[in-house]
Formats: sequence, structure tokens, C-alpha cells
Amino acid sequence: MAEIDQCVKMFIEYLQIEKNSSHYTIENYTRDIGEYTLFMNEQGIKSLLSVQYSDARLYLTMMYEKGLSKKTVARKTSCLRSFYKFLMREGIAGENPFALVSLPKKEQRLPRFLYEEEMNQLFQAIDQKTPLGLRDAALLELLYATGIRVSECCDIKLLDLDFSMGTVLVHGKGKKDRYVPIGSFASEALTKYIQNSRPELMSSKAKTHPYLLVNFRGDPLTARGLRYILNGVIKKAAGEGKLHPHMLRHSFATHLLNNGADLRTVQELLGHSKISSTQIYTHVTKEQLRKVYNASHPRA
Repeated sequence: MAEIDQCVKMFIEYLQIEKNSSHYTIENYTRDIGEYTLFMNEQGIKSLLSVQYSDARLYLTMMYEKGLSKKTVARKTSCLRSFYKFLMREGIAGENPFALVSLPKKEQRLPRFLYEEEMNQLFQAIDQKTPLGLRDAALLELLYATGIRVSECCDIKLLDLDFSMGTVLVHGKGKKDRYVPIGSFASEALTKYIQNSRPELMSSKAKTHPYLLVNFRGDPLTARGLRYILNGVIKKAAGEGKLHPHMLRHSFATHLLNNGADLRTVQELLGHSKISSTQIYTHVTKEQLRKVYNASHPRA
């Protein structure tokens, strides 16, 4: 196992230094390879170099038997393919047992998003008379105004905000920074939070740090804490269901496109490296489709 541990350590360093992979990606890859090494132990495979194509196929079969989704199987398989590709580059492995394993086709699911009326219900459900309520309003406005990811939101520092320009500096995946407009509603909510809520939450526990969003202890807000807050908001607004942070990202992109934004602009705002990642948002509601048709077709 010492050989495997050393190879994994080298691969993770490669992801961090050369690939500039995000913390989220590195966590997933580390976990995926860890599960793979458990499989090797169960099968009595002592070395990474002893793995054959048939073993790779067996691992794929076992993942399906566990009930993993096609998306998850594809990600884990892609991780192991990249791992062996790295080992080949370093001269450690002579072949890649996952090279010929076909990745399962991902289910084409349209992203779940909230309609504008539903977003308004969420904003109205927040009680802004308390420090935590002001914080929750600022958080919701920020996520909806920018479409940023959870990790990006939690990583924002006070100095990243520029109210004079109406922008926030977002530290994206792969260490790619981008400036995103925050809009008047988010600016107002953030100003109220920074002036009236954040100092109180910080001073109560004598905390000092540069991060914008804080929890009730004054510590930087975590991804888990962020999800907990959003679920609390939707319970107040609708009484049931969960509000996944990515639904706000989906809503951001969908509403922009439905109101006339072009795909390239939305791609840049979302921080997508490929336009294909943004194209999933080109779906529109039937109502919007009918409006465009009636306004554009000469015989509508």
C-alpha cells in the first residue's frame, strides 16, 4: 500500500500545482481513488500496475450494483482514467486499464430553477429586523444577483466588493478570477448587512477575519451553513422542500436568458470555461417562447 499512497500523493500534488484544481475537485478525486483502493484490497490486487481492463470493468459493474447514478459513475471513472494517465506520464505505469472503459452517457436533465414570482416569495419570507435576517437577505440577494457557486460565495472577502463599480471579485474554479455585477438590490442588502449586522455578529464573539459572510458565532460562513440558511428560508416561504444553492445559480442564468441576455455573456458571468456548459440554460418557459414567437414571426 505504500506504493499506492505515494502515487496518490504525487497525483494530488500534480492537481494542486500544475492543474490548479479546486479544493472541491481535489476532495472528490482523493475520495474516489480511496474507494478504488478499497476495491483493490477486496479483490486481492496488491499493485496499481497489476490492474487490468477486466478489473476496471468489474469496478464499473460494482459501482452500478451499488445504485450509483450514471453521472457519479462517469466522474469516478474519469478520475481513475486521469490518475493512470498521470502514472503513465511519470513512467510508473505502462498502460491505462481505464482508457478503453466507455463512460456512461449522462442523463440530460434540465436544471431546476425558480420562477421570478417564487424568488420574490423567498425575499419576502426573510425577517430583516434581526442581524441574522439582514445576513440572510444579503446572502440570498448576492447568490441570485451573481449566480456564483457555493464555494465562491463563502470565499468572498470584504475587499472583493466594489460598491462604486457595483461589482464583486469572484475567485472561481481553477483559480480563475472574474468580476461579476451585483445589481442595486444586492448592493443595498449587502450595505445594510455590512453596516448593521456583520459588526454585531463579529463583536459578540470578538472575532476578526476578512470574510464577508459570517455565521451566528462570527466565524466565516461554510458551505454547509449556507445550505442550512437557504433551507430555513424556503421553509418560511413555502413550508416544504429544500432550496439547493445551485437552484439559485440556475435561476440566475435562466432569468438572464429569458430576458434577452446573450449566451456568451451568461457564460462569462457563470465562469464557465466552455460554452457547452452554458447551453443547458437555453431552455425557456413555454410562456416566454410564445412571447418571442408572437413578437418575431410575421404571421404569428
